[in-house]
Amino acid sequence: MSRIRNVAALHDLASYGRCSLTCVIPVLSSMGVKVCPIPTAVYSSDTGGFGPVYARELTQDMVRIFEKLRAIPARLDAVYSGYLGSPEQAELVARFLREEDVLRVVDPVMGDDGRLYAAFDERMVRAMRALCRGAAVITPNLTEAALLLDRPMPPPLSRGEAVEMLEALHRITDGGAVITSALLADYPDSVCTIARDERGAFAVIAPRVPGSYPGAGDIFTSVLVGALLRGERLPAAVRRAAAFVSRCMLLTHEVGAPPREGVLLEACLPQIWDEPAGVRVEML
Repeated sequence: MSRIRNVAALHDLASYGRCSLTCVIPVLSSMGVKVCPIPTAVYSSDTGGFGPVYARELTQDMVRIFEKLRAIPARLDAVYSGYLGSPEQAELVARFLREEDVLRVVDPVMGDDGRLYAAFDERMVRAMRALCRGAAVITPNLTEAALLLDRPMPPPLSRGEAVEMLEALHRITDGGAVITSALLADYPDSVCTIARDERGAFAVIAPRVPGSYPGAGDIFTSVLVGALLRGERLPAAVRRAAAFVSRCMLLTHEVGAPPREGVLLEACLPQIWDEPAGVRVEML
């Protein structure tokens, strides 16, 4: 039996709904990875349609957890950050990343649908940009990519524009860049993920499923991390992640489950290592 990998997962924890740590932990556990959760905040529910939420940031708790992990010392194979509640938390995580010679994955959660989240301002964008500089892989959605690059939200991208955007992100981080929920003019009826590794830019094309599902991005990046830790190269890992999210969304849509409660992750977890189906990889 091969050694079980350990991932420090820095995400918020929502009591109700499927997002962040309630997705990260089961996905990575199903992929044979041990999760070391470091909660960044706690919420009564996710913010995707349940009304006002109770929220508590855990910045000082994070400081103490980092201290204790250093004292153990904890053996980690990856550090994976998602939602961070403040620039101060982003700076804390950036320092933690610099200390760990492991796979470093940053999902710079700060906006969607062309807008920065209401809780954040330009300070958060700058802090996320600095955090991304220390990552081996970053996974912004299209809105977050535009924010990192200080650009307006783009219309559907041509192939050339997609490559240029990925190259611009590469000037922020020396590692791989993956843009989820990208809009490509050549594929108006598909969901596209565009990415770049050392061999060039590529797109993963998946069928579009009606509806918007909180937590889909958390599931995508979690599958990506698990696949990379199992030795898959970035194009194969992106394809696996896109196919799994597509499968989860399609099942949820077919049974008519409420989108605001997220995808039916539990029913799909047994297929997480199945051959990716229904998606394809194309070079850009």
